Amino acid sequence: MGAPGSDPSHLPNLGGARAIGGPPVRLPRQRRGIAPQMRGRYPDYDVLAEAGHWDALTRGVVLGRVANVPPIRFFDEREERVLRAFCDVVIAQDRDPRIPVLEMVDAKLYGDELDGYRYEDLPSDPQTWRLVAAHLDATARERGAAGFPEASGDEQHEIVRAFAEGQLRWEGIPVARAWGVVMRGVLSAFYSHPWAWNEIGFGGPAYPRGFARLDAGERESWERPPSFDVDPVRDVPARRVEGR
Repeated sequence: MGAPGSDPSHLPNLGGARAIGGPPVRLPRQRRGIAPQMRGRYPDYDVLAEAGHWDALTRGVVLGRVANVPPIRFFDEREERVLRAFCDVVIAQDRDPRIPVLEMVDAKLYGDELDGYRYEDLPSDPQTWRLVAAHLDATARERGAAGFPEASGDEQHEIVRAFAEGQLRWEGIPVARAWGVVMRGVLSAFYSHPWAWNEIGFGGPAYPRGFARLDAGERESWERPPSFDVDPVRDVPARRVEGR
């Protein structure tokens, strides 16, 4: 390894965040607040420490996402097992604490809180989710596993990779469209949760306090966390590895 800050191998597109291993091992442990799997780029940041600045309604909604995890009511037991494994793979959550992505998706589908539109060549979003669960399970069985949850980590990742790249042929469902539907639900759930905000350094609700824009001098005055010698936010453009 070269001089500090010269190694970009921690970046996901360069292989540094292989999903089976979860977050890159070089990321520091979260020291304040909670982040998924307790690793992140902002180890001393806790967005919930700002809750006192939010209006009461917003504070109740955000804190409820942590304290009131809904039960699974839409998916049946087998669908839950398949889709929980799927969500863990696509979000790279392989250990606790995990954001309850599937529970949040399930609550939306159970409450018929849909997006108000759908692709004409797909069934409704609830039915699409059920078909994806069934086809993931069937694909794993075709490849010799007892089912998707029972498949090895490598096998699960290979199936999900083929799903994401539209390489699977599933009867009655356009694979690329189905991927878009389920990932819209997964990402919406994940990034609505304050633990994800800690991971990405998001400031949380702006109302009523608002956000302040710092000038260049103030931004340059920020100190790099002492336990992490590469800041993957500020140093990526400088080393011309962004977007690879």
